[in-house]
Amino acid sequence: MNIGKLLGVSLVLSGGYFSAGALTIEDYVAPSQNAPKGIKDMRPLADGLTYAAISDDAKSIDIYDYKTGKKTGTLFSIDGVKGDVKIDSFDGYTISDNGKKVLLWNDVNKIYRRSYTAQYYVYDVMRSTLKRVSVNGAQRGAVMSHDGRMVAYARGNNIFISNLDYDTDKAITTDGEINKIINGVSDWSYEEEFGVTNTIRWNGDDTSLAYLKFDESEVPTYSFDNYKSFCDSDPLSDPYPSSYTYKYPLAGYPNVKVSVHVYNIDNRTTKKMDLPASDYIPSIEYDGAGTNLMVMLLNRDQNHLQLFRVNPGSTVAHPILEERSQAWLSPSAYQMVTYGKTSFVIGSERSGYCHLYEYDYNGSQLKQITKGDWNVTAYYGKSSKTGTYFFQSTIKGAINRNVCSVDAKGLTSVLNDKEGFESASFSTTMDYYVRTYSNAVTPTVYTICNSKGIKVKDIEDNAAYASKYASAPRKEFLKVKNGNGQEMNAYIIKPANFDPSQKYPLLMTQYNGPDSQEVANRWRMEGVYYLASQGYVVAAVDGRGTGYRDREWANCVYKHLGEYETADQIAGAKYFATLPYIDSSKVGCFGWSYGGYMTLMEISANGNPFKVGVSMAPVTDWRYYDSIYTERYMSTPQQNEQGYNKASALNYTAGMKSRLLIMSGTSDDNVHFYNTLKYTSKLNYEGKVFDMMALTGFEHSLGMCNARVMLFRKIEDFLNNYLK
Repeated sequence: MNIGKLLGVSLVLSGGYFSAGALTIEDYVAPSQNAPKGIKDMRPLADGLTYAAISDDAKSIDIYDYKTGKKTGTLFSIDGVKGDVKIDSFDGYTISDNGKKVLLWNDVNKIYRRSYTAQYYVYDVMRSTLKRVSVNGAQRGAVMSHDGRMVAYARGNNIFISNLDYDTDKAITTDGEINKIINGVSDWSYEEEFGVTNTIRWNGDDTSLAYLKFDESEVPTYSFDNYKSFCDSDPLSDPYPSSYTYKYPLAGYPNVKVSVHVYNIDNRTTKKMDLPASDYIPSIEYDGAGTNLMVMLLNRDQNHLQLFRVNPGSTVAHPILEERSQAWLSPSAYQMVTYGKTSFVIGSERSGYCHLYEYDYNGSQLKQITKGDWNVTAYYGKSSKTGTYFFQSTIKGAINRNVCSVDAKGLTSVLNDKEGFESASFSTTMDYYVRTYSNAVTPTVYTICNSKGIKVKDIEDNAAYASKYASAPRKEFLKVKNGNGQEMNAYIIKPANFDPSQKYPLLMTQYNGPDSQEVANRWRMEGVYYLASQGYVVAAVDGRGTGYRDREWANCVYKHLGEYETADQIAGAKYFATLPYIDSSKVGCFGWSYGGYMTLMEISANGNPFKVGVSMAPVTDWRYYDSIYTERYMSTPQQNEQGYNKASALNYTAGMKSRLLIMSGTSDDNVHFYNTLKYTSKLNYEGKVFDMMALTGFEHSLGMCNARVMLFRKIEDFLNNYLK
């Protein structure tokens, strides 16, 4: 249930500026309007002193100096292309390791949340010429060789290699078949739950290609009618709606089977790597020397991880690392891995917090890099000159993120000692980084800093955007106790014209899924701010199960989804209802996805204070959700039948006395519309009156057209009728 990045680690989406005046619902909600202005997609170049960025007119890729921030050259320009092959635009790019070739793509067509097909081109920097990667159809997951002379990609579930020197385009697999075999790119479940979209990997000298083969033959097929919305360019073209069919493994059902293969470029042979049987392979990468494959294996319960070093020639696998948990292993920890020349760094929560550990390739631990009662949330890398490690952490509290360093002597430093949300994109030599920073009342700012955290240059301060939202409601942080007396991180948003002598209706908002975080000290303009501007006090608590605290806090919900989270949300609502400016008879709750599930559990719980509930795209029974996510926290229904029964919102509808608004997109490939239909069918059967909104043709995030605006207009209308 996580949303990932589409085109690269340093991509920041841009927002626009709008005329001053009263803020509208579009200013709060519309994706094209409520985001701060971003910086261009910045890529560190090999010299460590410069970076590449797309120009303001999106027609070129320019080169800038880290130290001065000034433009020093142009890597690629649409207008400067020579030869017969031309393009009018491009949607993204990567640069070969030697800097001589640029892979560009356009005509992007979305597949799932992160994946897409596109038309790919390779630009020769020295010759200023473009070549098509293939003329035989759209490509997916294209990856350049290190020298930029070849591109491997997927088409029709097979892998092809385009040799640009010889203008050849040859398949290296032939068994790919829709809904059966996928080579190189991932299936729906790996993309959604492991964040894996592409498994094609070149070795260090570009003589072989490793990839994962996904066999989804035994995975049950999921189908739903795919109705066109009026957002579509031709909304009336489907008198008979099409059926959308794909492989989707529900909890307890057969999963995709995955194996590791290596193709030798010279002799054109493929070998299957000799690995132990495993349910999941969440990661394959070559080591830092580009010689051996590093392969992670994970059991179905996702509490036993093994890391192997595999010789691609002999196919022999050597065990390097093993990790176990009494609950689940968080992908955010073990996927925090970087393979260096002689050692690798990986995250682990074995201490109760996520920290960094360094190992050699024989599996011997060299050092524990970080330690303390806080979590590492990202690893940026190590300076080869100073031996300093750089990372992001919660060292200043779970709601904050700070860029930190650990020097060769083990001294930990916070580079910018300020609360808020900070991240970094480092140069290749770790001498400079682009700092992204915001807090709850400060929109995102971008600066270039040196490795000591000293500002070199401002890039974007979003002053105009900050001025625009100066009148918007503000988020305040506090601690709230649950029924056990444990402190929960919380926030409250009061209307901009707040009058403490008045009584306001209260809306509790939440997500509260395992390892998630809703209460964070960062800028995020969204729909709940609009509801606050319309006279509602909005509040949130991060109850048990949420992330970025210790593992005990998160792990307590293991095999008991919905139980402790519901109790904590109700405790939070009851606390806020005691505040003198809250009308305790007018309390509601709202959530999306896991938060939508929480809404349904809360309004049906004994002793809940909620007059209304708003549930968007909810899971209504965990048997209806995908296996990787669900079983990570619940095991299979066969192993934990009682837990699934207790966690099903369908089993508590009899106790629901609140007025409900339930909404879902009919083309949601993640949390299927079927969840909502099952739940509302139960309410109809029991004779309960409720409100429902079906968003025709829309998926889980509702990012297209005006769907989010209409969603919050409906929520506002519902709350005005039943809560105010």
